Amino acid sequence: MSDLPPYPPIEPTTFDLIIIGTGLPESVISAAASAVGKSVLHLDPNPFYGSHFASLSIPDITSFLNSHSTVSSDDHDLTTHPLYSEVEISNSAPELLNEHSRKFNLDLSGPRVLFCADQSVDLMLKSGASQYVEFKSIDASFVGDGDGKLWSVPDSRAAIFKDKSLGLMEKNQLMRFFKLVQGHLSENEHEDNSMKISEEDLEIPFVEFLTTMKLPQKIKSFWFCRMILYAIAMADYDQENTEGSKDVLKTKDGINRLALYNSSVGRFQNALGALIYPIYGQGELPQAFCRRAAVKGCIYVLRMPVISLLKDEDSGSYKGVRLASGQDIFSNKLVLDPSFTVPGTLATPPSEQLPECLLAYNPTDVNKKVSRGICITKSSLKPNLPNFMVVYPPKSLFPEQVAAIRVLQLGGSLAVCPSGMFVLYFSALCADADQGKKLLHATLNALQKLLDSENAESSLTIQGRDAEEVKPTILWSALYVQDLVMGQYGSISSTIMPDGNLNYTDLLDTTEKLFHKIYPNEEFFPETTSPENCEDDAGLTLET
Repeated sequence: MSDLPPYPPIEPTTFDLIIIGTGLPESVISAAASAVGKSVLHLDPNPFYGSHFASLSIPDITSFLNSHSTVSSDDHDLTTHPLYSEVEISNSAPELLNEHSRKFNLDLSGPRVLFCADQSVDLMLKSGASQYVEFKSIDASFVGDGDGKLWSVPDSRAAIFKDKSLGLMEKNQLMRFFKLVQGHLSENEHEDNSMKISEEDLEIPFVEFLTTMKLPQKIKSFWFCRMILYAIAMADYDQENTEGSKDVLKTKDGINRLALYNSSVGRFQNALGALIYPIYGQGELPQAFCRRAAVKGCIYVLRMPVISLLKDEDSGSYKGVRLASGQDIFSNKLVLDPSFTVPGTLATPPSEQLPECLLAYNPTDVNKKVSRGICITKSSLKPNLPNFMVVYPPKSLFPEQVAAIRVLQLGGSLAVCPSGMFVLYFSALCADADQGKKLLHATLNALQKLLDSENAESSLTIQGRDAEEVKPTILWSALYVQDLVMGQYGSISSTIMPDGNLNYTDLLDTTEKLFHKIYPNEEFFPETTSPENCEDDAGLTLET
């Protein structure tokens, strides 16, 4: 490893916990273990933080995707296996992008946002990680169709009454529906039976429950299918054809998702809607937890591969790691990035249970994949609107589209790209790589159609060859299919890959379960009266 920097020996040489990889789950476990007094050594073979949750420059994300889509050829006992496939990278403006390549912070696991009221925000406030990252509001949400149209999603009382596509009666009926949702979950109104949804209704498909509501036909036909289900409740799969489907959203889950969305609106004074995004990219989140861990004594070493795992000769169980520098480090516990393959020679002692699987995904999703795409453009999909989300519901782009496609556009105000450019992330769950590729290319075509539509409107006021110069175009794109890998707990534990959700709730739930498996008698980020751990909403910085 001649390209390794000359690191001094690590002291001490024995730790309670060694973690390899600085993805979000590993970083949260590192911070949580450090918070309860465990000695932690946190390693990463990469020169950056974040692993599969990183935000990278154009050269770095290209290199990462290519290197993690092939089998590791290193002659090491601890090897990596490919978690990405069908990688397609296109660059139509190499000179322009080379000039600005280091000004991009591109998310590997996008699109991702945080709901203002979800558990990830609460965890950042509780742990103190919120002081290391700043957020900005997502301006709006839309539902798209195959004809290049975007329909606004009113996500608050004020937005509903501003919507010009609905009449006053329709607006009032829609508001009563959202009031029912909130009333059902409100502890203060639990005695009002008229605001409660029956236990029978809570177990039926959400789509059936919505059809029983006395909503206007206009809302049922459009809002019901396109907005409530897919842009607010964030259903992944087709909910209108539920016969034989294992991915039906139940009413109780749909109500909880609507309540999360509704309670997110207005939680923070500077947030325009329900969603926020970290300035400089999602890679700031694992770094925030790493900084929190470092404050509590965790030792970090980047650019340090682990070439083998050490085992006790008598029991055959894990006892430590050998670094690429040649040093042996010992620990009681080990947590691995999901891309690593544990050598078969490291046996699980008969006295221990076999590794237990930990899922962040719906069990039906375990054998599926997530198709992801990134585009860089030089104009917004919507004029004068830099940061927003678009959802393409099932069957909206082509008849065989079974999963919803989510698109997130971000501009230079979030420090993810140079001013005057925009980054688009899109993803959808898929059964296999072929289906994933079809979803990605259909989305790319839909986005190009939107860009062409905006160009046609702007060109009306421009004459001659200047019209060609302002034509919006996709400057760069990366399409890839990512495996869904479950976490495991055993003598050696491993974390999970990014899931197909828009937020981090399921992923962080699974990470907390893994922590409790490793340390069953420890609290996950214990309560503290320290002023640096502020659980008040004021502890989160949100730019206007």
